[in-house]
Amino acid sequence: MFFKQFIVPGMGCLSYLIGCPKAGVACVVDPKRDVGDYIKVARENNLKITHIFETHVHADHISGNMELQSRTGAEICMGTGTPATFAFKPVAEGDIFEFGSVKLEALSTPGHTPNSISLLVTDTARNDKPWMILTGDCMFVGDVGRPDLAGKELIHEQAENLYDSLFNKLTRLPESIEIFPAHGEGSLCGKGMSSKSSSTVGYEKESNPIFKLSKEEFLLSMTESFPDRPKSFTHIITTNKSGVPLLDRCPVVRDLSPLQVKKELDRGVVLLDTRDTASFGGVHVPGSINIGFAKQTANWIGMVIEPDAELILVVTGEEAYSEMLVELHRIGYDRVIGYLYGGMTSWQEAGMPIDQLWQISAARLHEKITTGNISHFFDVRSDLEWNGGHIQEAQHLPLNQLLNNTPDIPKDEEVIVTCGVGYRGNIAASYLQSQGFQHVHSLAGGITAWKNSGYDLII
Repeated sequence: MFFKQFIVPGMGCLSYLIGCPKAGVACVVDPKRDVGDYIKVARENNLKITHIFETHVHADHISGNMELQSRTGAEICMGTGTPATFAFKPVAEGDIFEFGSVKLEALSTPGHTPNSISLLVTDTARNDKPWMILTGDCMFVGDVGRPDLAGKELIHEQAENLYDSLFNKLTRLPESIEIFPAHGEGSLCGKGMSSKSSSTVGYEKESNPIFKLSKEEFLLSMTESFPDRPKSFTHIITTNKSGVPLLDRCPVVRDLSPLQVKKELDRGVVLLDTRDTASFGGVHVPGSINIGFAKQTANWIGMVIEPDAELILVVTGEEAYSEMLVELHRIGYDRVIGYLYGGMTSWQEAGMPIDQLWQISAARLHEKITTGNISHFFDVRSDLEWNGGHIQEAQHLPLNQLLNNTPDIPKDEEVIVTCGVGYRGNIAASYLQSQGFQHVHSLAGGITAWKNSGYDLII
């Protein structure tokens, strides 16, 4: 049996290529949108991809099923009743698919979505018993799927379904069976996934805290708070249901002169600056949003920018542009017009307007607090981070709340924001600037710098 796991860092998306080298056939499970990796590996191992399985309709990333089908002719397979409007083969409980010596058996495991499936994998060349199971977003390593994405009106039904799938089906499998989920650390489809990308049924039963809960405790836990749902999720779900546009239909890449960028901005295009916090702080185009290229860039873009927005990027070069384009396409942000050719240097040399977002040091912030010379100071971290320790004079305003409800304060007064290390602080600060706030600062290095400077936090 050939088996390979593919990982999208930051987003935590996991997908799989499984096949039989002797028979020369294979399938892909839960493909990412940039499908070149599957095609390359399949060719290197003399495998023809004949089937594409989706364990469910994904909410956090655009599927590669259409892209992969267009390049291989493979059949798309999804759980029976999946509300997709394109052609696919319905898969029901007990359905079996064979790829040479590899056998896949479908299990119906609703809960994360109403039509989720899992796939038991057997290598019949070695044994007639299942070796592993691809659990989609039903069971993760150290966590389980969130049941709220199908809608608030279904959450209690979904929580019941999830309990049944987990406690009455998956955990009753032999404990030696290996678990390979569709997501890992970095995904917003759960609460606290492990950085390890596989496990076993037995280890999860023993170590996953979810399986220590009574049914009542489980249902209560599954209807409480979950990670913030980005703006992009609804767009991604709708796109995955209706059929993902092929990438060659996306706008042609263009390197834009400063004058061209200025004309596009005048008609309402969003300028996304992907440079680091210090570079953005030193000089940037007025009104641009700073979301630097980092581990979870795609998740933060999904939080801040509307999915249907037209985008122009500020990047450090063509390679960075290509990398960011992949990130954007993975979450369905296809309306990318191009990038500012020559970066901020060309913008400044063209005599275009510029702005700064001054970073404030921990020492300077401490001085301002000590002298009472501070107006508005926001900590944009999560509840968990805030409760773990914060600066006494700060006001807690999580980033998602700030983005949805701009603070009702005079826009000519000084505003200081902070986060863990400065990344989210710059996102918040650049957003406030784009909304007309005139004197915004971000704490350089965030709470980490504050602590390392020897200043106290309160709990």
